Amino acid sequence: MEICLLDETLRCPQLFQASCAFGVFDGVHQGHRFLIKQALDSARRRQVPSAILTFDHDPDEEFRPAGFTKLMTNKRRLETLGSMPVDAVVIIPFSQHVQQLPPTEFLDKLFGPATPSEIHVGFDFRYGDHALGDVASMMQWGEAHGMGVEGHGLLELDGAPVTATRIRRALAQGHVEEAARWLGAPYSLEAIVETGRGEGRDFGIRTANLSIPERLLAVGEGVYGCYAIVEGKRYKAAVSVGVTPTFQQLSHANVEAHLLDFEGDLYGKPLILEFIAWLRPMREFQSQEELITTITSNIDWVRENL
Repeated sequence: MEICLLDETLRCPQLFQASCAFGVFDGVHQGHRFLIKQALDSARRRQVPSAILTFDHDPDEEFRPAGFTKLMTNKRRLETLGSMPVDAVVIIPFSQHVQQLPPTEFLDKLFGPATPSEIHVGFDFRYGDHALGDVASMMQWGEAHGMGVEGHGLLELDGAPVTATRIRRALAQGHVEEAARWLGAPYSLEAIVETGRGEGRDFGIRTANLSIPERLLAVGEGVYGCYAIVEGKRYKAAVSVGVTPTFQQLSHANVEAHLLDFEGDLYGKPLILEFIAWLRPMREFQSQEELITTITSNIDWVRENL
């Protein structure tokens, strides 16, 4: 599999005669995998190369800077796409120059020198300056250049289409089990462990503290049962998301994880958290004894149920 990061000329010989899936693919969820499979299956039937075509970052980061939440970092998204069984992943730089290309010019630059045999997109796919291009205009261009265009309906699970918006809404409400079904894997976060407040150590419950940028924190506030991955090893973990009112003036971290049966120092190490179950909302405690009792109960649940 080859990864091709384009420059602003948008020339990519890997696309020639390929069957391509084209999209942003935030979360690389079940709906995205369905679309990619259509391109891959067609490539195998027709005995042509297969490719995934995407942007280096999500266009919504430019057009919806306020209140936009991502399901994964761009780095993880591209790594996940790179693990798919296709011949190439082609990455388009979403620069100001590319953003401002009219739809026809965008297609001319991208596909003109090396036209794919077909492109697979969602039925609502948009492209070009001010998102003026749609599936119908791409089909029209394709007819003139010998490129087929398939605009697919959305995969449905649990009675509704699988979309990144639906997954974000479920996560914001703490419905991590539903989100995992639609993602095809548990929702996860990754960050470097930083120094915390120290209260946990004082009463015997140490936590790994993470500061997650708001744009990357799709899961809602609360306490969760998770798996934590450190240096390739998995541990059960009780995880709080959000700053508890008890320590609101003392903490900068917005995710804290207690890893069961972990021995050692986590400071400065990368930590991955996989969210498995929602346990309770965040709440204010009237005493340290009440806080310790509640946290101990959460840890016991994780130990017995995960």
